[in-house]
Amino acid sequence: MRVHKPGMAAGNVPGNNSSSTPQTQAERRTLLPVFAALIALCAALVATGRNQGATTRARTMPEPPPDWAYAVNPPEKASPAKPADNNLQHVPGSAAAFTLRQINDGFNPPDWHPDGHPPMPEVVAHGRKPEVLACGYCHMPNGQGRPENSSLAGLPEAYIIKQMTDFKSGQRTTSNPDFLPATAMDTHESKANKKEVESAAKYFSGLTPKPWIRVVETATVPKTHVAGWMLVPMAGAGAESIGHRIIETPVNVKLTEMRDDASPFIAYVPPGSIEKGKQLAITGGAGKTMACDICHGPDLTGSGDVPSIAGRSPSYIVRQLHDIQSGARSGPDVMMMRPVVGRLTLDDMVSLAAYLASLHP
Repeated sequence: MRVHKPGMAAGNVPGNNSSSTPQTQAERRTLLPVFAALIALCAALVATGRNQGATTRARTMPEPPPDWAYAVNPPEKASPAKPADNNLQHVPGSAAAFTLRQINDGFNPPDWHPDGHPPMPEVVAHGRKPEVLACGYCHMPNGQGRPENSSLAGLPEAYIIKQMTDFKSGQRTTSNPDFLPATAMDTHESKANKKEVESAAKYFSGLTPKPWIRVVETATVPKTHVAGWMLVPMAGAGAESIGHRIIETPVNVKLTEMRDDASPFIAYVPPGSIEKGKQLAITGGAGKTMACDICHGPDLTGSGDVPSIAGRSPSYIVRQLHDIQSGARSGPDVMMMRPVVGRLTLDDMVSLAAYLASLHP
């Protein structure tokens, strides 16, 4: 477990798949009665919660999307056009060099470490102009992703395909329509054809996820602002109370801005949240939810077509829990999760996300 509990220290700031194998189908048939029982149990738990008084009901109603998890870029201010910067940029451990124009090209993202992954399919490396952005631009060539999107490395191929099906059908949306990284999946990536989706899913599922996020429990955090659809420290602004938030930010902002897929992240979480999240994940919190390992496997790294939730971005985890609870996500698979998250408060989601992010992926 990659957990650190000091105060602030210098240097810390910076699916529905027709190609499923027979074995997978058999596993699904075996699990269907279990899932049905779980749904009935969860529905009973939610029904019981409705009878526990107005205070409980008010506390478990979906809360507004937390702005720290759905980090929205401020409106751009009009400014004079700047001449193109043709200076070559470099990152540690790479012999490659790119200009800022190349780094910001959504159809040709920089591949700083080509030896760190297999050859990328065309849709991952370049997308398809003008509709489909390169998958590797947002999710990185090694599939590690960033706080504003999802880590895809090692996810089941069938699961990735199912998520793309849900984006295309409108069953997977976002609680905050202003959160562009999520809406871009609808406006751009949903235009990918079947062959492109399948090739990308096969590629990302074959990658091995690596430890990517260092989790630190602390009462104070650097003051941040939103840039690049994520939280970044404000130079010289000092620190503030973390409150009931998770502050996930790059370890090295400059390298992250250059889309270096070897530059990791740090997540500051409230004191005690990891242990609280562990209890919720392992025991279900005395009936508030369900033990995560029932579906996601004993080490929470996935089971069959059920995705891993270990070592994932805590901002991403909170968004998905909130989107499921609010109804922004739907479909048969999500409906099994709806009663599981129905009674979680935002603080519960913070704790669960803190614990899951602290695990080895």
